[in-house]
Amino acid sequence: MALAIVGALALTPAPALADPLPIGQCTTSSGVILAVDFSRWGGPLLRSCGTTPTTGYQLLNQGGWRTTGTQHDGPAFICRIGYAGHQGGTQYPTPADERCALTPPASAYWSYWHADPGQNSWVYSQLGAMSYKPKPGSVDLWIFGATDIGGTQGRPTFSPNSVRARNGKPIGTTTTAPPPAAPPPAPPGGGNQPGGGNPPAAGNPPAPGDPGVGDPQPGLPPTGPPASIPVGGTPTPPASPTPSVGGVPAGPPSATPDGPRVLDAEPTATAARQDSGSALPALITVGLLALLTLVGGVVGWRRRRT
Repeated sequence: MALAIVGALALTPAPALADPLPIGQCTTSSGVILAVDFSRWGGPLLRSCGTTPTTGYQLLNQGGWRTTGTQHDGPAFICRIGYAGHQGGTQYPTPADERCALTPPASAYWSYWHADPGQNSWVYSQLGAMSYKPKPGSVDLWIFGATDIGGTQGRPTFSPNSVRARNGKPIGTTTTAPPPAAPPPAPPGGGNQPGGGNPPAAGNPPAPGDPGVGDPQPGLPPTGPPASIPVGGTPTPPASPTPSVGGVPAGPPSATPDGPRVLDAEPTATAARQDSGSALPALITVGLLALLTLVGGVVGWRRRRT
């Protein structure tokens, strides 16, 4: 019996890992946004995207993210959080600030918050990271500081909508556009048709091929600005790239109107270590079962001898 239990424990499948995705693949109804606020140490609020189903713990240990638990509570209690693309993967708080031996006090710890799809208010998590399963289209948030156990004090100062996914479809999805309508036929004898002699109507721009502003006329230099430069002589600047980190060129960090600056943390090339939990309880259980099996065998052997 004991050996059967040990075998069952050995064959228990490990939980599925969250699949890290580019931030644009999370939508209002798929994937889950992970947001971690490092502003306590002068850093940004980093956002990343993960697949569902998953747990809050798996989101924090995929695509370059990594956590450390406490010696007292094991990896399930999130004591430190780090991302490979931020400060070389340094986990905060550092060992100089928090040893992570015992459970940190309520005045300085990582508090865990959720916002379901369509909700613009944070809910303090009633479950640990290993037990909570975020919904598709939701946001998971970790902030560090003074938060009481019930989450009534030390709430986030910014809204879920400032960090959640806004796109209804993954960025990059192509849709088939209807064919453009055919232009109406030009009237016979029009001003731009062969044989026509009517000038363009007043107030309308000259049609291609007619002399007008900016077009060269016989014997005269071109007038007006070149066609490639807008009126005023100032070219239109290119759009700025979306700020991001983790191997992707990052522009200046954006700032939410009511919170910290936000950067998108893209998945790193090297996956972070995945720790599905402490193996110590399972090892102790297996050891005890093996010991009971051994003791039972010795007792049976002695009874047979007597």
